[in-house]
Amino acid sequence: MLKRTFVVMLALALLVALSGFTVMAETYVVGTSAGFPPFEYIQDGEVVGFDIDLMRAIGESQGFDIEITDISFDSLIPGLQAGTIDIVAAGMTITEQRAQVVDFTDPYYSANQAVLVKEDSGHNVTVLFGDNRLAVQTGTTGDLWVEEHLQDTGILTGNVTHFDTFVLAVQDLINENVQAVVLDTPVAQRYAAENPVEMIAELVTGEEYGLAVARGNTELLDKLNAGLQDVIESGVMDELLAKHF
Repeated sequence: MLKRTFVVMLALALLVALSGFTVMAETYVVGTSAGFPPFEYIQDGEVVGFDIDLMRAIGESQGFDIEITDISFDSLIPGLQAGTIDIVAAGMTITEQRAQVVDFTDPYYSANQAVLVKEDSGHNVTVLFGDNRLAVQTGTTGDLWVEEHLQDTGILTGNVTHFDTFVLAVQDLINENVQAVVLDTPVAQRYAAENPVEMIAELVTGEEYGLAVARGNTELLDKLNAGLQDVIESGVMDELLAKHF
């Protein structure tokens, strides 16, 4: 009888212990570069934007938490490779070169490149030719497009200034240190709506944005793709697009 009573008491104790046990959700470090509105930018000291809301929605779908870290765009892929971040959510275009060193999710947004000039400057698309000064964000597809299509071909003979963020590039444009900035179309439209700059041309590049993880991290990649699919099918993606665009 004593042995049976002990077994019952032990079972009750285990039930009580387990009832108070909470499984902690896994937390992934998400790297971004917060000078790319409306995808990621600083508001009231906090990183906000479409990509941030999208990552939270995916995390809610797949049962994980996120921690946002804001670093320069050209440090994002090295951060994945070094293991200091787990995911890149930064309006990053899926390119063959990048896909050789990281793994991308299914695309979640399509965009082109655009040309910004200072408002009432009188500049047109010829600002991309000859001895004009341009600004780009280091490591972006705008940076690569200018190098490949303008500098390497000799179409542009002026200087190209590289910045860590488009915030600095656009400020240089406003200060008339450069004649134009080349950047992604939705971001150009956002800057034009809030600053004395205007979009004068769209360069059709057919880019697609993807979330990125370290090469070979198929478990996390599968989670992100499943979350993306859920966000799209549930209508949450449409809500986020309406909110930010």
